[in-house]
Amino acid sequence: MVRAEESIFVERPVEEVFAYLTDLERVPEWQTNVLFLQLQSGGGLRPGAQLVELRKLLGRKVESVVEVTEYEPPHRYTIKVQSGPVPFEISNVLSESGGGTRIDAVVEGEPGRFFGLVEWLVVKAVERELWNSLATLKDILEARAD
Repeated sequence: MVRAEESIFVERPVEEVFAYLTDLERVPEWQTNVLFLQLQSGGGLRPGAQLVELRKLLGRKVESVVEVTEYEPPHRYTIKVQSGPVPFEISNVLSESGGGTRIDAVVEGEPGRFFGLVEWLVVKAVERELWNSLATLKDILEARAD
């Protein structure tokens, strides 16, 4: 089991951060490893909604169907792979903090032998990607405030 955790503070209101984080068309702006993400089921984002995504993981393109398992605006958003070569779950918890928003993100997955790498290398790569994505989200949202 691979687990990576990161937290970041964004100097924007929690409602704005949540809206951006869950805007499917904007996800590739701040998650550079996401090449495509689209709602596959009707009814908008909600628990049980199905998304199809194309993601670049450690240099490989991976297509998956993910399910929204938690959607509690503006504080919680979790997705979990339902079909695809790499089972993982991404959980985001947002909280109001010091006039801005704290994001606590956790990625858990089971890469198995898909990458042919030892687990600690996968953990380091996932941690780096998670941090880079959150830092990019922060930069984009804080630049909007100027």
